[in-house]
Amino acid sequence: MKLKLLACLALTCSLSISLNPAAAADLTAGMKTASLELKSAGPVAFGPQGILFVADPLGAAVHAIATGDTGKVAKRKPVALDAVDRKIAAALGTAPDKIRISDLAVNPLSGVAYLSVARGSGVAAPAVIVSVRGDKLETLDLSSLKSASFTLPSVPDAKATTGRGRRRQSARSQAITDLGYVNGRVLVAGMSNEEFSSSLRSVAFPFDGSGKPASVEIYHGAHGRFETRSPVRTFVSLNVAGQPYLVAAYQCTPLVTIPLSDIKPGAKLKGKTVAELGNRNRPLDMIVYTKAGKEYMLIANSSRGIMKVSTVELGKHPGITERVAGGGKKGVPYETIEGWKGILQLDRADDSNALVMRETEAGSFNLETLPLP
Repeated sequence: MKLKLLACLALTCSLSISLNPAAAADLTAGMKTASLELKSAGPVAFGPQGILFVADPLGAAVHAIATGDTGKVAKRKPVALDAVDRKIAAALGTAPDKIRISDLAVNPLSGVAYLSVARGSGVAAPAVIVSVRGDKLETLDLSSLKSASFTLPSVPDAKATTGRGRRRQSARSQAITDLGYVNGRVLVAGMSNEEFSSSLRSVAFPFDGSGKPASVEIYHGAHGRFETRSPVRTFVSLNVAGQPYLVAAYQCTPLVTIPLSDIKPGAKLKGKTVAELGNRNRPLDMIVYTKAGKEYMLIANSSRGIMKVSTVELGKHPGITERVAGGGKKGVPYETIEGWKGILQLDRADDSNALVMRETEAGSFNLETLPLP
């Protein structure tokens, strides 16, 4: 998941830098150069001034890293890097099946891509951040960069699990399922240890505040009931009917809108389900972009390909409040981008292109630049 520098309140496109007074200040001033150790590396997202936010679910923390990558590049070369997983594994001195690429984010200033990578299997696998400049891979030396960290309260116990059988997994690994920077805040989706465990957190940046989770309730049409335990899998922010919203995708696959102004510590949120996009599917990543004066979302999925949604449609639907029989689809319409097969992660490379990570038939992973559809 996810991914991205989220759209500001005054803008509708994702990945744009906040236009609030703090944007002019040096946001790295309070950071310190210290040996930052990642217990895990999940979703990643860029904020302004080359700051990379890294989710550390096992450590129950969000880290802000001043990459120093602040040079603006107007014309960017397309990326075509085959078997990036094998190249990273070789650089780390291990086998491709011993690493896991969790997420990618593109620095909107330089166009350089950053990958969060686990070396080994399991929740406790050592984590690194790898930058991709053309065909050059480099592991970030986190001991030489300025950073700051925020510890999340009320997270699942490190030994707790969710699901049954093959679906059983660490609950702590779900403490952070996606994150993004929007208008001076870091928004964090995931699970808490509270009764309504699906949560959204809003933390001012530079890091300040309690980080207390807001609980989230949604109506899941495929299941025919309200749910409070399934976490947001991936999200973006944009304007719906002129107002700033979080647009979140859930497992199996409700698409939900939540007013950004409602996301406050301790709040009880109730999202509006504007679409059911089909069951037996997991949303993987989302981006927002503008083409020919119209705004769209792209949603990458585990089993339903890439969905293209016109954001204008999000404000036209009253919300789904009744069961959608047979795992069917209802609500906001979408178009499937047939040429984009095997996409696991994506981010905007620039105004006209996306950077995607694609799984090949051979089981390796390629990074490539594709024109936005």
